[in-house]
Amino acid sequence: MALPKRRQSKARSRKRRTHYKSKAISLAKCAQCKQSKLPHRACPNCGYYRGRPVISTS
Repeated sequence: MALPKRRQSKARSRKRRTHYKSKAISLAKCAQCKQSKLPHRACPNCGYYRGRPVISTS
């Protein structure tokens, strides 16, 4: 297995990592109450998922 002859500088390592970014969170609108929610999850505001109540939000 090959070994590096010289140590890589911090700048070179950091240049390679410039593309390691986190993505913006995508949001969907609840069909029931029109609030923003995470996609494929029950609405935290009204408790509905795909037109059916699945959690109680009392």
